[in-house]
Amino acid sequence: MPYILKAESVSKDYALGDRHVTVLDAVSLEVKAGEFLVIGGASGSGKTTLLSLLSGLDQPSSGRIFFRNTDLTRMSEDQLAPFRNTTIGFVFQSFHLVPSLSALENVSLPAEIRKDPDALPRAEALLAQVGVAHRKDNLPHQLSGGEKQRVAICRALINGPEILFADEPTGNLDSVNGRAIMELLRRLHEQMNTTLVMVTHDPALCHGRDRTIFLRDGRLQAKTI
Repeated sequence: MPYILKAESVSKDYALGDRHVTVLDAVSLEVKAGEFLVIGGASGSGKTTLLSLLSGLDQPSSGRIFFRNTDLTRMSEDQLAPFRNTTIGFVFQSFHLVPSLSALENVSLPAEIRKDPDALPRAEALLAQVGVAHRKDNLPHQLSGGEKQRVAICRALINGPEILFADEPTGNLDSVNGRAIMELLRRLHEQMNTTLVMVTHDPALCHGRDRTIFLRDGRLQAKTI
């Protein structure tokens, strides 16, 4: 399969006072179309930073990132914003739902931004697909952690992204809800044929996927499973 995403010697540096900190150090990788790739590693290894760079949420200090043949590192923020809305989906550990919007409104929001006339019915269909249609009129504070993450996953999928990024999607959930969310992501990945890139610090979640790679201290390790 051809790659859908490629990083070439990507590094990310920060200045902390008079200190220079390298969070990612010359990471190169390819993600194949339709793949379920897990990026594992301990907390602080650079996983979330790498995911932010691959998804266009942040720019590297050096190196290049390609989505198909498009160089994301040469795109302006005005170009990246519509790209993120239409081409990728992002699931955050902390859900990031809009507190004043219902579950249905949270899911439909990205589609409404692109003026999709079918935003609401498509959002309802997604909520039904993940088993929370009965909660569509509830605000985020009225939902359990597992329900919030299901709503967040629906929001990430509403525009039919080619690639879905998930940053520690079970990190704020108990073990039962965590397993349910992982099963849901696996099922949606198979049904929708969406490329999925997930980061986790949990070794138990690094098995049974198409491929797992590991970061340590900002560097890609040779070991893969």
